[in-house]
Amino acid sequence: MNTSNQPYTHGLWIVKAGNEKAFIEEWSRFAKWTAKNHSGAGNAHLLQDSDNPQQFVSFGPWDNTESIKNWREDLEFKKFVSKAKELCDSFQPRSLRRVASSAD
Repeated sequence: MNTSNQPYTHGLWIVKAGNEKAFIEEWSRFAKWTAKNHSGAGNAHLLQDSDNPQQFVSFGPWDNTESIKNWREDLEFKKFVSKAKELCDSFQPRSLRRVASSAD
């Protein structure tokens, strides 16, 4: 995979108090589904803020922007976002591209 200008998806999640475990389970299920069903997806990661456990960041690399577009148009993606919105106060999705790295 060429990492120059590599596309990434990123999400900032604010989970409703008490829903952290359910959110992690839903996100993990969906990330595994994505890896199995969308060949352009790289390894996805979910991070939880140590100081504010209701805040999460998700991110992962993709082969190309067309793969991201296809993923976001998939009915399973829409179902996941709908379920996640029930568990969250806020969700901010982003599409990003790598422009620098400590390995450069």
